[in-house]
Amino acid sequence: MLDIGITPADEAETEPSAVLSKALVRTAEQLGLSQARLAKVLGVSTATASRLVAGRYRLQRESKEWDFAVLLVRLFRSLDSIVGTQEAARTWLNNENLALSGMPIELIQHTEGLVRVVQYLDASRARV
Repeated sequence: MLDIGITPADEAETEPSAVLSKALVRTAEQLGLSQARLAKVLGVSTATASRLVAGRYRLQRESKEWDFAVLLVRLFRSLDSIVGTQEAARTWLNNENLALSGMPIELIQHTEGLVRVVQYLDASRARV
């Protein structure tokens, strides 16, 4: 058997729950989301969001918060590919959008709004 130097700790870091949890925390940082706002997007308590950011809590695959986290990371990836900078992404998120009839930062705090914003960005990204 080939020893590639992966320790049990390394394996734990590559589990889907660890990967998505880290990606979500980085996404929140890049978008300038407070822990309170992140909690609203995920539908969890602010204490849970705080533990998530601190690395003491991981998202669970069969939960609604997992689904919301996937959508938020997808939102960030689409937005990043469209606007290209962290500053532009934050500006877009925090300004009124006529096509969405609201501010994306406010819309993403509700399930329907999060899905609409992701669909809007996906459609914008696919334009040729």
